[in-house]
Amino acid sequence: MGKKSKKSALQEVKGVEQNSHLNKSIIHKKGKEIVVEEFVEQILDGNRIFLSKAITLIESNNIKYFSKGQEILRKLLPFVGHSVRIGITGVPGVGKSTFIESLGKYYTNKGHKVAVLAIDPSSSISKGSILGDKTRMEELSRDENAYIRPTASGNTLGGVARKTRETIFLCEAAGFDKIIIETVGVGQSETMVHSMTDFFLLLKLAGAGDELQGIKRGIIEMADLIVINKAEGDNMNAAKLAQKAFQSALHFYPPKENNWNPKVILASALNHKGTKEIASEIDEFIELTKSNHYFDKKRLEQDKYWLYESIKRQLETRFFQNKEVAEKLPELLTKIENKELTAFEASEILLKKVR
Repeated sequence: MGKKSKKSALQEVKGVEQNSHLNKSIIHKKGKEIVVEEFVEQILDGNRIFLSKAITLIESNNIKYFSKGQEILRKLLPFVGHSVRIGITGVPGVGKSTFIESLGKYYTNKGHKVAVLAIDPSSSISKGSILGDKTRMEELSRDENAYIRPTASGNTLGGVARKTRETIFLCEAAGFDKIIIETVGVGQSETMVHSMTDFFLLLKLAGAGDELQGIKRGIIEMADLIVINKAEGDNMNAAKLAQKAFQSALHFYPPKENNWNPKVILASALNHKGTKEIASEIDEFIELTKSNHYFDKKRLEQDKYWLYESIKRQLETRFFQNKEVAEKLPELLTKIENKELTAFEASEILLKKVR
């Protein structure tokens, strides 16, 4: 759904709230009362402080805060869907941050508002972020038309944070029309980032020995564009060879349903070479898929996919938050460890607790 004008959006929200029994809904954070309707109004007005707080709410494992975050999100749904969502993946060291900064600056210089949802690798011990994307995208982070939100990936499959899709919606409501999602790219399935973006870009590095690995993982089949980064200096010949290798590999994949033919482009993010051509490819892709109605079809399929994902996630959350389950679980784990009980039998016991 396209974004409404700021004035009409704010008027509509205020009008709805005057007739809503939810207008007194508040949450308590650090001793302060935050009115949900104020969040909605401020986010629609582009207030980044409220945007960041709302993202924190939807990422929260606290049921009360999570519920308020969902309430904010529901009120903003009429004002989302207008952006182009770009997924970018590649192995560590391929230059994702430099590439995203180059592409982001290109867009902001063209008058676009860019949100970068950078999924950080997480410590296996503390589960916290061990990289800081705002420090790796220093120039873009200072751009008034850009917003960078680093999020620790934790144990989420494919390096995509648990609430990234909801964060996309919040950023769209705040007026960002280019949403870039960076994944960890350390070998996990990238299906989840593909399921929440319009355009999927695979960043490769020539001579790194991961060309065949990329083919094995099947990411090429999902890619709408392959970019050989760091095509510069002594690495240029290797980059050209990699370009030919990937172009040949693309011929072995069946035609895409959207009638798009993926290309392989050389780029040097450090020197800002290839950025304009890449942006042009993205524009052509969006124009094609909108004209043949694949764009809307894919988004509808993504909505259905995330319906099932949300159901599974909420069922799992509610299951483990059940008091009887929480009390019984340690005992059953001990019995499994002592081989007194099978995992299947234990699961049946716990499921009966919530039936």
